[in-house]
Amino acid sequence: MPFWIFMLIFDLLIPFTMIGFGRYFMKTAPKKINALFGYRTSMSMKNQDTWQYAHHYSGRFWYRSGIILFPLTILGMLCVIGKTNDSITAVGLIICIIQMIPLLGVIIPTERALRRHFDEDGNKRSENQI
Repeated sequence: MPFWIFMLIFDLLIPFTMIGFGRYFMKTAPKKINALFGYRTSMSMKNQDTWQYAHHYSGRFWYRSGIILFPLTILGMLCVIGKTNDSITAVGLIICIIQMIPLLGVIIPTERALRRHFDEDGNKRSENQI
């Protein structure tokens, strides 16, 4: 049972991180464009507008994904409660891999949204162009 609890806590770290940073980024992006913290791609770092938009968009994506992954992680881990450590490890690893999809996959929809709303120089597109 202690190993199962350890794996549950370990697997809940990603949804908690997504919920926490997602909520933070939805409300506020890091004040200055920087190379250390935040959603950092060449498009998001063009100017302050793209920086703010990218953080709001990716934050909303992460927050929603974390909210969905949290109960699914618990349900997945409940399926192996009382099983062997090998079974718990296998299910925990599968859950972790599945959680990585939206954690890293946020880049694709965020970059698409940035390109829809901003031109290649980071200028906002007019409503007719969107």
